Amino acid sequence: MTLHEIQPDHYWSTLGTHDPILTIRPGDTVRTTTVDARGYDQDGRQVATGPNPMTGPFQIMGALPGDALKIRIERIWPNRAHGWSRNVIAGNVLDPDYIPHLPTRDDSNLLTSWQVDMDEGTVRIVSESPDEYPALAVDPMIGCFGVAPAHGEAISTATSSFHGGNMDYVGFRAGTEVLFPVAVEGALFFLGDVHARQGDGEIVGTGIEISSEVRFQVELLKGLNIVWPRGMDSEFIFTAGNARPLDQATQHATTEMSRWLCEDLGMDLVRAHTMMGQCVKYDLGNMYDPAYTMICKMAKSDLAAWGVEFTG
Repeated sequence: MTLHEIQPDHYWSTLGTHDPILTIRPGDTVRTTTVDARGYDQDGRQVATGPNPMTGPFQIMGALPGDALKIRIERIWPNRAHGWSRNVIAGNVLDPDYIPHLPTRDDSNLLTSWQVDMDEGTVRIVSESPDEYPALAVDPMIGCFGVAPAHGEAISTATSSFHGGNMDYVGFRAGTEVLFPVAVEGALFFLGDVHARQGDGEIVGTGIEISSEVRFQVELLKGLNIVWPRGMDSEFIFTAGNARPLDQATQHATTEMSRWLCEDLGMDLVRAHTMMGQCVKYDLGNMYDPAYTMICKMAKSDLAAWGVEFTG
């Protein structure tokens, strides 16, 4: 098990079968950096163009289609003191008759600057009257990450699908493990679009966009033929469905949870669905970009109460 440190010198705005920047083994850890959603690095220089330039890909030795790649997010640490966000809710999240009240999208005032203080653990709007706005807690998360899709396809980092991508789920924070379905040899893992914090749904089209240092570990689960991304943290297991409309994303996430409980954890279908009916929780990931993200969650404590042995 090796720790690799790599500073990218180029970035991708698609997830696809691009040449790897590093080949690693299962069990290895990588420490690297990401740029913000417009391609600005820790020194404020624009070194890539958006949307969401990705660091990677990382090739994992032995990964083959039909496997699952497990990414353990060990650390996300914004590496500059300023971030930015949009500040008007996207029209698709509002009633149509309210949209005429919104500013035009080309209005230069639609971006807000944020001061990010990692020592204090806060973000605050940059203003001539600092006390006008309360400080918010820093809660870093990865907005876009995943693996190369099958058949040589390259998918924009503006959206998401089976392979992961721009899911913008606040639960993708340090301590979380995420599983992606491997579709090509080597898996080809990408990551980027870190937010210093974000509300559910990314309803203004951004979080607090910032460059970052990220450390992650990879594992390979051979023959675990998952369809949609899965994940787990200290309290929950969860599945991610990506599609538009939102009900289709919900269907994907719920179906993947049913597969997990019945096919991989051995539950009887009716028992699993009975438990889900009373215990399931849903979180909203991205509701701004071309594909929306819905997260279907089950508490580990509920699984244990229903006799499901889950070891991760």
